[in-house]
Amino acid sequence: MKKTIYGILALFLLAALVIGSIGCSESEDLTKVATAEGRLRVATTTSLYDTGLWTYLEPKFEKKYDVQLDIISTGSGAALTYGRNGDVDVLAVHSKADELKFISDNYGLARVWFAYNYFLIVGPESDPAGLKGLTPEAAFTKLYKNPGIGSFVSRGDNSGTHSKEKAIWKSAGYSDYNAVKASGSWYLDAGKGMGDTLTMASEKQAYTLTDEGTFLAFKSKLDLVPTIDTGSILLNVYSVIVCTKSTKQEMAQNMVDFLTSDEIQEIIGNYGKSTYGKSLFIPCAGEAEPAS
Repeated sequence: MKKTIYGILALFLLAALVIGSIGCSESEDLTKVATAEGRLRVATTTSLYDTGLWTYLEPKFEKKYDVQLDIISTGSGAALTYGRNGDVDVLAVHSKADELKFISDNYGLARVWFAYNYFLIVGPESDPAGLKGLTPEAAFTKLYKNPGIGSFVSRGDNSGTHSKEKAIWKSAGYSDYNAVKASGSWYLDAGKGMGDTLTMASEKQAYTLTDEGTFLAFKSKLDLVPTIDTGSILLNVYSVIVCTKSTKQEMAQNMVDFLTSDEIQEIIGNYGKSTYGKSLFIPCAGEAEPAS
């Protein structure tokens, strides 16, 4: 009898050792799979994240839908790549032409706009290049043709802001962006998010293109002022897109419903007013898309 009990105990011990020998990686993978059922992967632009808006909205969404969000803050170009690869479930981006192609290529279900603001060209208060009062296209042309009058810092990261910069160059008559990029040391490629790019421009007393929300959020830390804030090409629309490769499209649709709901639209419309004297974003869900 004792031998039988000892034999059973030995079998249990052996089984435990075998399970333990599988290693932590498989055990952790199983945990991730189980946990992932209650998680939603979101790729969002750095401008929505750097302004603090996303951090403010995140716990509200998690509480309402009883789900954990995994947020990737990156440029719109990288966010769309994550969507194409099936690495995220939903996008919050601001690069219209790229978004439309994303959907026409069947990577996204629909493009739903929920907020907008405007891009600015900011620079040193002294405005060494004399850009104030010019159109965005005329300002870019002046910098390009007179490389000694001022430097320009580009996001250089295929973000929505970078795409807008390239659109301004094209509108100004410079379709070969690579030629602009290689035209001289006055053109600096940051390859970073908006906050870091603004900091770099401030340190170098250079001009840069920025969304208004991030500029206002970083303004107190910068030695830069708005130089150009008018021009239809500066319109900046934010959209939310459910990814077709997502296995959680119903959960992802909750994000669309959330961002376009009356409650959250009101929050977006008031966000930043008490701190900056104006809202960082203008809500627009349910309306005609803002036109440039």
